[in-house]
Amino acid sequence: MRRIAASLVVVVALMFSAGSAWADHVVNVRMPEQLSIMADLGGGVFNAVCAKCHGTNAAGTDKGPSLIHRIYEPSHHSDLSFVYAVKRGVLAHHWPYGDMPPQLGVSDAEVLGIIEFIREVQRENGIH
Repeated sequence: MRRIAASLVVVVALMFSAGSAWADHVVNVRMPEQLSIMADLGGGVFNAVCAKCHGTNAAGTDKGPSLIHRIYEPSHHSDLSFVYAVKRGVLAHHWPYGDMPPQLGVSDAEVLGIIEFIREVQRENGIH
């Protein structure tokens, strides 16, 4: 059991070392020239509610990861996973930031706008 625990500590340390996918929690985000109406509205909600942890335009902070990252591409994190994250919260599993609490007070329509915003910015940054 101790050997497994020691191995796990090494793996976690390697995950968050300089060469890992999460070493730089803030990314340079290239914004689309124009967002759809839905994404524009969602971006406003995102920047008002989510940016305190995930950064303006989802670029990331030391409190939360950038969502403009390949780990959040649609084939790995579906739109429904974003709905669940907002509505139910998320236990830390990809990042060292701790659990994400549910974001109460964000309407279903606002969540859909946030998702559209994230997806349009992801596409602009080569994440499909």
